[in-house]
Amino acid sequence: MYLGHVVGRVWATVKNPHLEGIRLLIVQPLTPELRPAGKAVICTDWTGAGAGETVYWVRSKEASYLFAPQEPPTDATIVGIVDTVHLKKAEAGPAADEAPC
Repeated sequence: MYLGHVVGRVWATVKNPHLEGIRLLIVQPLTPELRPAGKAVICTDWTGAGAGETVYWVRSKEASYLFAPQEPPTDATIVGIVDTVHLKKAEAGPAADEAPC
């Protein structure tokens, strides 16, 4: 799973019939520190996420499993909305010139 930030929505007048009724959102991938990482991707939306929300999403064949038995042609799907992110601070190791006890 990957973290992302919803930055927009795709409106399509013509799309694959298996995608009818499925929202397409533009997601900016994020690092665990919530910094932008790479190019934005188009994701199908399983959760009802909106612009500005932090989400997690999946890639590959697993992206279509949520819509079973339909399995639309998608390579990325939003599977959850993130409330908070907690990161453990990196612990400082012993200084290079200090000998271990």
